[in-house]
Amino acid sequence: MKKLKVVVLLILLSVVTVACGNSKEEVEQSFPMALEVQEFEAVNQDGEKVSLADLKGKVWVASTIFTNCDTVCLPMTANMAKLQQKLNEENVEAALVSFSIDPERDTTVVLKDFAGVYDADFSNWHFLSGYSQEEIEIFINKSFMSPAARLEGSDQFMHSTSIFLVSESGTVVQQYSGVSEVPYEQIVEDIKKLN
Repeated sequence: MKKLKVVVLLILLSVVTVACGNSKEEVEQSFPMALEVQEFEAVNQDGEKVSLADLKGKVWVASTIFTNCDTVCLPMTANMAKLQQKLNEENVEAALVSFSIDPERDTTVVLKDFAGVYDADFSNWHFLSGYSQEEIEIFINKSFMSPAARLEGSDQFMHSTSIFLVSESGTVVQQYSGVSEVPYEQIVEDIKKLN
């Protein structure tokens, strides 16, 4: 009888261990994407250095913008601001990161003024620049499998209109529409799952 109790106890312990072990990894694997964010070094709107290492251990949401954009960047940034508000209302922690793909024009001052229009809360939202045009194009192409390039003969850029969800380990796990019909509730729920 004692042996039976020991066996049952061992089985129960192994079930509990399996159920509790690697839960973050299991949750991360339940998402449809798995793209590793490449290393980067940038400067935010306050002139502070921001790198991938600074975001490790945090769930974050990324977008690509440029302040001279005459089409999608304005609604995308407004939608990110709305997402930030929803996260605050639900007390859900996540960083927001907007990568400028026009680093020559988008200085820290320009980015701060642009962000101010949307009442961005800089405590968890970085507007990044401070890298070369080539560096940001390669970074966006590899990290998010998305386009980022200057349109020939124009001051405009081709880039993704998606919002990307990045896990604590620096893996892109989900992609959402960033311009219209943004699934705010789904994004918030997905962030909760990763947290």
